[in-house]
Amino acid sequence: MMKAWFGDGGFRVSAMVAVLAVTIGFAVQYMIGTGVPVFHWPYNALFVAVFAALLLVFGVLFRNNTFVLWIGGIPFGLSLIFAIAFLSLIGGVIPQDGQVAGSLPGRLGMNRIFSGWPFLLVVLLFLCNLGLSVVWKTVPFRFSNLQFMLFHGGFWIVLACGLAGASDLQRVIIPVYEGRESSRAYIPHENRMMQLPFSVFLEDFSIEEYSPQIVLYDPQNDRVMSGRQGRETEVRIGYKASWPGFQVEVLDYMPHAIPDSSGTPRRTGKSEGIPYAKVRIVAEGTRVERWLNTGSPFIRPGVVQLDRYFLVMFPGSPKVFRSGVVLTGAGGRKTVDLEVNKPAAYAGWKLYQMGYDEKAGRWSQLSLIEAVRDPWLPAVYCGFIMIMAGNALFFWKGIKRRETV
Repeated sequence: MMKAWFGDGGFRVSAMVAVLAVTIGFAVQYMIGTGVPVFHWPYNALFVAVFAALLLVFGVLFRNNTFVLWIGGIPFGLSLIFAIAFLSLIGGVIPQDGQVAGSLPGRLGMNRIFSGWPFLLVVLLFLCNLGLSVVWKTVPFRFSNLQFMLFHGGFWIVLACGLAGASDLQRVIIPVYEGRESSRAYIPHENRMMQLPFSVFLEDFSIEEYSPQIVLYDPQNDRVMSGRQGRETEVRIGYKASWPGFQVEVLDYMPHAIPDSSGTPRRTGKSEGIPYAKVRIVAEGTRVERWLNTGSPFIRPGVVQLDRYFLVMFPGSPKVFRSGVVLTGAGGRKTVDLEVNKPAAYAGWKLYQMGYDEKAGRWSQLSLIEAVRDPWLPAVYCGFIMIMAGNALFFWKGIKRRETV
């Protein structure tokens, strides 16, 4: 009876069991109404270790059992891959965390498909299938099976550790003001603060901006019109731009200046000054010269009214913004500069430059630093290295076989 159902490949039974696993998962999700319970360290690590040990025992002791052979066979693995693809399609089509509570898709967990019971059941069955196939290729060891062991074993580690370690992933935001120290962080998805095992002191926050832009603002339609530019694309001496009925040329440009007592701009240091541009405006045969400036929290913006329009100089968008911070904690004292896409590592955490007070611009005293901690990341990296080694061995064997031929 067992051989009749699971022997000779068992494609029909494999497909039926995969569909049944998805159906049971949705049924459990509907009845319980919540996702899979989350286990943290060390319980998730203990589960992965026990799960791997059971697969090793069953794979070695029951490798000739028809049912175990079917569990670790190709037909069941392919069926589970299709089931995972189906659930992933649901997760890609239906917005996650976007369904109204109490709706049928919400009760079935389709708005959180990757943390629901259907996905858990299918992935556990797939880990059983993949794990048994790795055990059979590993025991007894043969060098000819090394490529299979590396690739599929690494895949098993990445999948198992990635899912089990998701609950231990911490992603928080540290708001810290210039000249101050903070050891508290905000957890966005929980809307609460937490205490960090280290402190962050913000020594300096700075922003480098692109060149400002001279535009024509239409207040009636609330729109900004960029003019047709000449050879120069950046605002500097000789910059020209034109609009229907208006031509503008920059006669003088100071990237960092402040007005004196008479209102005339004077060059100053980078930290205090703002861009000033003296422009000649030609409109309907008349010529006037005026100063434009981008404005700041301390200096009123300098604009020129042209009929119902306003000639405005907008500050340039941020090019680089960085935080010079001092980290103090179990990892000792460490001074680092944080920039976008240039994180720093400290005591098991990765710190990223995230944002600042955009209203204050380059005068912002606030820096937002994202801190990420993923203790399972080394295990996942180990799995990826095994996968790459398996791929390299596969290509090497292919090259050797070609040379032999």
